[in-house]
Amino acid sequence: MNSGILYALGTYILWGLFPIYWKQLHYVNAAQLIGHRILWSFLMLFFVILITGKRNEFFAKLNKKNIKAHALAALLLSVNWLIYVWAVNNGYIIESSLGYFINPLFSVFLGMVFLNEKLRPFQWVPLGLAILGVFYLTFIYGRLPWIAILLAFSFGLYGLLKKKSSLGSLYGLTLETGIIFLPAFGYLTYLFIIGESAFLKIDTQTNFLLIGAGVVTAIPLLLFAKAAQRIPLTTIGLMQYIAPTGQFLIGVLLYKEDFTRSQAIGFSIVWLALFLFWGEGWWARGRKRRV
Repeated sequence: MNSGILYALGTYILWGLFPIYWKQLHYVNAAQLIGHRILWSFLMLFFVILITGKRNEFFAKLNKKNIKAHALAALLLSVNWLIYVWAVNNGYIIESSLGYFINPLFSVFLGMVFLNEKLRPFQWVPLGLAILGVFYLTFIYGRLPWIAILLAFSFGLYGLLKKKSSLGSLYGLTLETGIIFLPAFGYLTYLFIIGESAFLKIDTQTNFLLIGAGVVTAIPLLLFAKAAQRIPLTTIGLMQYIAPTGQFLIGVLLYKEDFTRSQAIGFSIVWLALFLFWGEGWWARGRKRRV
């Protein structure tokens, strides 16, 4: 199997389990959680660069062009993280999963418009079904799903920037978290001074979970960056249904959020689209080998 597909698969399984981790920190506000995600992610990634002897190579790539490109990626990533963590800890896991159902469609659109990626004829069938399912879910939601829309657009654009990046996955993500490291560190320091910091103020478990935010954040993002550079953005877009499906199941089965019969119909349409996409890909690869 293509290594890019394996990287993408690992990414989306981990992201699908994210709500469980953030729910353990439901008593910490979203802005403070994002500060710790940024802080510990950067420290972890920079430590990896140091121990692998790549420090000089990393700093050699910090030119104006790369810093400017990844500054926008860092902003999009911060917005996405903040909205998602807030949604999970305020009982909107299902709506946030809708955002990541919309996101692949946006990624497919970006791939065709900006990267000239092409769909095989039968791939339009699952894409059309996915669009139908997402519009149906949006309609029955009964209001503008602003959480879902912001999550989809911010991460879709982030994926496009990673696809066009000249940096490797490790250097790119280190640069992005490094760009927003000082603002995050300053904010967390301020909270500590005024006595509103969760770190070192509540218990040992909280401390470990906040530090671990860097690990659980960095690993799937590194996998995603590797996948984005190895497989078409259209493939990435359709594979992304794995993560919101996992998040949705966690929201319904573990945290007992409401899930109606109408929602079940919409989600079933999207799952059928994913099944057809995988089936078409398997058939196309087999035909290519025979030819």
